[in-house]
Amino acid sequence: MDIKSKKLEKSQIEITFELTSEEFERHFEHALSHMKSHVKVDGFRPGQAPNKLVEEKIKPESLLMEAGDHAVRHVYSDYVKDNNLEPIGQPEVKIVKIAKGNPFIFTAVITVLPDVELPENYKEIAKKIIRQSAGKEISVTEEEVQDSLKYLQKSRAKMTLKNEPAEKGDFVEINYENRDINAGKSVRDHFVLGEGGFIRGFEDAIVGMKAGEEKIFEMDWQPARHNAEALGGEKKSPAESPSGNQAGKIFKVKLKSVQKMELPEINDEFAKGMGNFDTLVTLKQSMKEGIIIEKTEQEKQRKRGEILEKISGKVKVELPESMVDYEKQRLMEDLKNKVTQNMKITFEQYLSAVKQTEEALTQTFQKEAEKRLKGFLVLRELGKRENIEVSDAEVEEEVSKSTKNEFDIEQLKEYTKGVLYNEKVFQKLESFSE
Repeated sequence: MDIKSKKLEKSQIEITFELTSEEFERHFEHALSHMKSHVKVDGFRPGQAPNKLVEEKIKPESLLMEAGDHAVRHVYSDYVKDNNLEPIGQPEVKIVKIAKGNPFIFTAVITVLPDVELPENYKEIAKKIIRQSAGKEISVTEEEVQDSLKYLQKSRAKMTLKNEPAEKGDFVEINYENRDINAGKSVRDHFVLGEGGFIRGFEDAIVGMKAGEEKIFEMDWQPARHNAEALGGEKKSPAESPSGNQAGKIFKVKLKSVQKMELPEINDEFAKGMGNFDTLVTLKQSMKEGIIIEKTEQEKQRKRGEILEKISGKVKVELPESMVDYEKQRLMEDLKNKVTQNMKITFEQYLSAVKQTEEALTQTFQKEAEKRLKGFLVLRELGKRENIEVSDAEVEEEVSKSTKNEFDIEQLKEYTKGVLYNEKVFQKLESFSE
């Protein structure tokens, strides 16, 4: 068999395979053997008739295409395996020549992960960033501790139903409707009045209402601008939902319940109720230590992000269009989920508000998609350069720590292996400062 390969642009390779007539005959015989069990020949049981009689019953073009398909699948897969290639997606296959008793020729154009040439000083880059932040002390202010205490205090508040008008500081449950939110359907919410994060004036309109009371009022609010970063985990207010017309400014609210919040006094008794704490001082010390752990983790991730960004900035790589397109679609799916979950509107309503088509919006993710892919490729190459490996035992150990929910175990293992691989790469980069 004669094989020729040619590099194309954007990490593509064109491979031409030419099988001799004898080599192709083996695939032809396999196709005939496979198809004979489905061909009925008088006087013979299925699959038992002589090949010559079976061949006469089958359309020549069908037999040739079956033989060609078998040859392509096996020859291509063997080539990929023997040459340690990592194709992205399926190959583009073109049959150049196919005929019984003749050589069989086909081409396969594949996209592979691109080569990444790391900067020679990548160790120095990592070392410099680690050392620059080595003396940075993680501190916690008294205000931060107090904020955490207030959060705990609210979580232990005594709730009492009240029939009096709602006041700021009360815990309220409401249903509200707006034509442009949740497709006009009723939305249920609950929050501390005055701290719910709604648009200015919305909660003021609820003050003075009693449980069971309904109210219709008008709010002047504008549609949100597209900002994928703003659609994170925080609950978004109706201000970030589309409107732009008078009807969309009308809200109908029903106050379902009002509860008075009686906050416990923050003292030693309060601390004892939080767990194994004898005094308020020990509770505050534990909270301070927890905040330090959280900040330390945040600082670690910040440093790692800076290291990867600095190294990636010195790398030139031609990203395959298929990879970039796939990553843009992943980012778009994330946006869709955040819009529907956090903003309580349909994605079509969101597109109308930002005056964009889905196709145009997808293109805005171009730079972010490229950045993510470049980071992935750089981490992968760093791991190869530093001989980073993740054993099956390490994967099994980590997977065993996962929750017992129903997962595709193989996908979970693959994901876990990637996480462990990246962690080891970063640990190696951090070790260069020692």
